[in-house]
Amino acid sequence: MVSPDTAEAPYARVKRFLKDGLERGEWPPGALMPSEAELVARFGVSRMTVNRALRELQGEGLVERSQGVGTFAAQRHRLASTLTIRDLHEELAARGQQHEAEVLLKAEESAPPALAERLGLAPGAPVFHTVIVHRADGVPLQLEDRYVNPAAAPGYLDVDFATTTPTHYLLQVAPLWEAEYSVEASAASAEEARRLAIAEGDPCLVVVRRTRRLEGPITIARLVHPGARYHLEGGFRP
Repeated sequence: MVSPDTAEAPYARVKRFLKDGLERGEWPPGALMPSEAELVARFGVSRMTVNRALRELQGEGLVERSQGVGTFAAQRHRLASTLTIRDLHEELAARGQQHEAEVLLKAEESAPPALAERLGLAPGAPVFHTVIVHRADGVPLQLEDRYVNPAAAPGYLDVDFATTTPTHYLLQVAPLWEAEYSVEASAASAEEARRLAIAEGDPCLVVVRRTRRLEGPITIARLVHPGARYHLEGGFRP
């Protein structure tokens, strides 16, 4: 039995134990977590106390509960009060469209100071860099320019991104804990226009996304979409 911590309410001790375990990756997304009975025995508290801790974690989007089955670690790429990080391949498949990817660049580079700071690296440290054009039924839909922290995904450059997307791979090997977005309208540069088969200066939707795991940043991606071919969806849950 865990010795009581008089500085914390009993439910808070249970909640902290579970939350710390989730942050450490002790229960990966979708994993079955300790049952209410196990937590009651471990902490010497009532079932009502355990239930309160689990309810609060569920409200924060950290766990999912199934009546009669148990409590599961939530899929952390589905964020309750912001945009959902979606795998483009799966999104297109759901629309009945064929996804194709052309890898323009896949290399290890030296991180310049500004990029290194955002990825938690020392200036000049190795960083993985990919540039990929994603197509839907043969039509360019997204130009993805991505940098990856090698510590988060050491096998990144070995992946065939013509058959799987960086998003899908990274969610498997480095489940995120936090994500940051910025979204803006921008005129296509000459290079972007050429890669996306649009006219220079055409309107584009640009999403810049940075994700983090507990140990530090995972990736920064700049995603450029022709404004006439893509829409951005999101939701809010109070």
